[in-house]
Amino acid sequence: MLKIGVLGLGNIAQKAYLPVMAQMQDRVDWYLCTRQPAKLAQLQAQYHFSHATDSIDDLLTSHLDALFIHTPTPTHYALVRQALENGLHVFIDKPLSEKPFEVAALYQLAKQQNRLLMVGFNRRFAPMIQQLAALPAKHLIEVTKTRVDTLQPTPFAIYDLMVHPLDTALYLAGDIGLDYQVHTYCQQTDHHELLLARIQLETPHQLITVTLDMQSGTNQEIATVQTPTGRYTVNNLTELVHQQATGQQLETVADWVPTLTNRGFAPMIDAFISAIENQQPSPVSTASSRLSHELCQQLIEDAKLR
Repeated sequence: MLKIGVLGLGNIAQKAYLPVMAQMQDRVDWYLCTRQPAKLAQLQAQYHFSHATDSIDDLLTSHLDALFIHTPTPTHYALVRQALENGLHVFIDKPLSEKPFEVAALYQLAKQQNRLLMVGFNRRFAPMIQQLAALPAKHLIEVTKTRVDTLQPTPFAIYDLMVHPLDTALYLAGDIGLDYQVHTYCQQTDHHELLLARIQLETPHQLITVTLDMQSGTNQEIATVQTPTGRYTVNNLTELVHQQATGQQLETVADWVPTLTNRGFAPMIDAFISAIENQQPSPVSTASSRLSHELCQQLIEDAKLR
């Protein structure tokens, strides 16, 4: 049985990860870690996990196989590096880092250590997004995320929100290689808060557009691909519309399918663990993840010039 640590037990860990992990205790021996003893005791009792500690050093000396890290972004570089140097496979919430040279260094270290380093891009594991990805001959890809009247500093919004639709678009596109052109656009307030961001990639066979609108009248994520067999749109990961000249078909998520499966969290966690068990490459390719981070930084640099 694998021994896997879970470092950081905040909102995202409690809502999206621990409920899934609790159902995998016949497969994984989980070790929880947070510096908040009361929270640690409450969650250990709630999910019946056998092991818990409030010390990172104790966690890293527990002879683990891997580590899930759910701590704030500024801590990612040091913690991921420490885990890799201790010989652990690492799953990390997005973004891996807000500094491209740190992203490159961590992936290089993971390669040297022969360990998985996987960033938690859950959308690519959502069943309906996977249906889009399986379609052949996708020549037009558009992914849009909208928020209702939200003002956030541009770098934070890009790495916190834009990175998800950007990664989704790259996943849908497949391996785009090195032959592509990039066009970026950012609109900000006078106080450098993001209003609108857009990035467009042109390859010899695809046009890929990703948009983040922070001043929309709705909170949505929409992924659309066009192929010779029609236009396919996934709305909020729960509805798939296939439009053709002869009409359209609508597919919705079955009521019995758990939310954490619909949103990709359960299959993503399973994919990481399966990759360790079967000694397979990371389910999120290094090249794709690095490109997502690099394009986020390119958007931020564009915003600085405006």
